[in-house]
Amino acid sequence: MSKFSSVAKTAHLAAARTNRFAAAAANPAAVSALRMASGASGPKSMTVRDALNSAIAEELDRDDDVFLMGEEVAQYNGAYKISRGLLDRFGERRVVDTPITEMGFTGLTVGAALAGLKPICEFMTFNFAMQSIDHIINSAAKTLYMSGGTQPCNITFRGPNGAAAGVGAQHSQCYAAWYGSIPGLKVVSPYSAEDYRGLFKAAVRDPNPVVFLENEIAYNDVFDVSEEALSTDYVIPFGKLKVEREGTDITLVSHTRNVLHCLQAAEQLEKDYGVKAEVLNLRSIKPLDVPGIVESVKKTGHLVTVEAGFPAFGVGSEICAQIMESEAFDYLDAPVERVTGCEVPTPYAKELEDFAFPDTEIVMRASRKVLGL
Repeated sequence: MSKFSSVAKTAHLAAARTNRFAAAAANPAAVSALRMASGASGPKSMTVRDALNSAIAEELDRDDDVFLMGEEVAQYNGAYKISRGLLDRFGERRVVDTPITEMGFTGLTVGAALAGLKPICEFMTFNFAMQSIDHIINSAAKTLYMSGGTQPCNITFRGPNGAAAGVGAQHSQCYAAWYGSIPGLKVVSPYSAEDYRGLFKAAVRDPNPVVFLENEIAYNDVFDVSEEALSTDYVIPFGKLKVEREGTDITLVSHTRNVLHCLQAAEQLEKDYGVKAEVLNLRSIKPLDVPGIVESVKKTGHLVTVEAGFPAFGVGSEICAQIMESEAFDYLDAPVERVTGCEVPTPYAKELEDFAFPDTEIVMRASRKVLGL
């Protein structure tokens, strides 16, 4: 039997009761029919926000060396309410508010990690981590190698990455390729609630520095979660992609919220053309699951990469190079197609912002091109 987290169960039950009573309010006649939840088993659902909140709480509860530090993480419950309730539960020693000084508190958390603690360093957005990049790369990422393997740095850098909605060019960049190019860093980019729980736990428990790239728009997304994923010891290993949808005709590979566009495109391709698309959720940017991608391409013979980052030197570019250098190249029936964000600082105007990033139709267009449809 799985060992269930009280935090995860509480989050699930609260969400379920809220939804049921909201439905009853819209239909007063149904109030009398309400019953408490039965013991029957069924799929459980959880928002990404609750998945992260419960995972952080469980890791704080599991290991006294773990602490959370960042702007507004304590008294305000987090800018996006990811850390709600954690200050009341764990106190000021474990959940620490900071001034608006990314360079300062990143240096503090890296130093704490080098001293043997296991900090979670939260950025309100990874765009602000540019103030901290010397600490992340020159101190956290390189010290283990430069010390001859004697000085680990167990730290998790987390926060929203990439574009949200109407936040302008300075708050919309995707850093997957930036950090993915650095030796010594592990970089993950989750999609579902299970991804967020399992990858976050793996990040905190890994002795190396991990960059945990979240998505602000995804925080309210709801996913079904398995009983296994509600276990306090549910950990997803780095470097292992997930096949979200099996197919035989074309491979669509993506990460974070763009996986959703791929799944929608795959459904439409089958409906319109009878094409069975395989959708791969990378989950891990570094290490990248090259064998998993190769295996899929050898089966389908076609590949489209999808990401919201800039086109030059991106995650899709790296996948293209890896395919060219592997045996998968001989199985391709058409050139690989990349779907990316536009080569432009993210516009503020909504109409232009919508044009700047991939959507389902753009994935469809790329797929039709590769398949010659």
